[in-house]
Amino acid sequence: MIDGPYKLPEGWRWVRLGEACQINPRRPRLDVNPTTEVTFVPMSAVDAELGIIYTPEIKPFSAVKTGYTYFEENDVLFAKITPCMENGKSAVARGLLNNIGFGSTEFHVLRPIDSVLSEWIWLYVRKKDFLESARAAFRGGVGQQRVPAEFLQEACIPLPPLHEQQRIVAKVEMIMEQIREARRLRQKAVEDADRLWQAVLADTFPRPGTDLPPNWRWVRLGEVARREANLLKPSEEPNKRFRYLGMEQIKSGQWEEPQPIEVEGHEIKSQVVKFRPGIVLYGRLRPYLNKVAVPLFEGVASTEFVPIATRQDVLISHYLCAFLRSPAFVTYASNNTTGSRQPRVRYEAIWKALIPLPPFNEQQRIVAHLEAVQTKIKFLGEGQAQFETELQLLEQSILDFAFRGEL
Repeated sequence: MIDGPYKLPEGWRWVRLGEACQINPRRPRLDVNPTTEVTFVPMSAVDAELGIIYTPEIKPFSAVKTGYTYFEENDVLFAKITPCMENGKSAVARGLLNNIGFGSTEFHVLRPIDSVLSEWIWLYVRKKDFLESARAAFRGGVGQQRVPAEFLQEACIPLPPLHEQQRIVAKVEMIMEQIREARRLRQKAVEDADRLWQAVLADTFPRPGTDLPPNWRWVRLGEVARREANLLKPSEEPNKRFRYLGMEQIKSGQWEEPQPIEVEGHEIKSQVVKFRPGIVLYGRLRPYLNKVAVPLFEGVASTEFVPIATRQDVLISHYLCAFLRSPAFVTYASNNTTGSRQPRVRYEAIWKALIPLPPFNEQQRIVAHLEAVQTKIKFLGEGQAQFETELQLLEQSILDFAFRGEL
């Protein structure tokens, strides 16, 4: 028995985590047919929120018998590498084919002793203060930092009798199920907001082949806009600072002003597109076809963006930006890509695309309307984000009560 950070109820005791479970137990000698199917768990298969293995893969034993982490039914998998560890990537291994599994080498394996529930260990390693201590123990270089096994061996954990573990785990699971349901409803609200935005865009922009309102007309994008490409190599100016936009700096389908990152020329290793304020940046890489923005500042962007300059007397940049996000244009763009590994919209297809063009004052009205809708949707999104923060705080509070014997 050891002294812990707070007093425990009668019958409980503080132990080292390495006493409550084996840390990375040695793999036994396995007599398994090479063709036998086994469960394989990449890091991406672990749901950080739910703490479950939700998309395991099935592979022949011969494909995974060496070079991967071995574990067994009821073992606890704990991500050792940043940022997976901080994000809560951990799970109890359940439903494994033949009761054995293999997975990412970035997992630590915690195998509880007979008097300790797997869920007791798993819930404890999800506690915020435990994760913060694990982070403080990181070793390795930036971006490749890992929790050492020694930290897990020496970490303290409160341990009640088995029957008390069972009671508390059951109660925590009942409460967590309610939290999961709240999260499901929150996610549905987020998805409903996105569907609302898509519905507004669909109602705003007619599809090609449909009748237009009076004074509207169909035009080719190339008639009212042109590509304004000014390629440069920032590395030729290594000490100059640039405001840079990559795909990750622009939110899919969002109206918000993109937030650039400040980088020096020597940090940008490839060619970029220089853009001026008011240019429409259109992401033509297939997974990001609704990443479109109108920056109101000068900067540089990934060459995956097409810089489009509109004829300002005919076409408002923000009107075009909204149209390029519309379901009609996204469908058109998806059907006009080239390349197999990373499909991109063909330049020719971009300039030949038909655009419903209303009078200038009608474009202004549409832009104002869409901005107002997007502001309301953003407000809803901020509320959902705050709700998620509150759910996380509630979850941690429940875990704190549980491991103090107060639940």
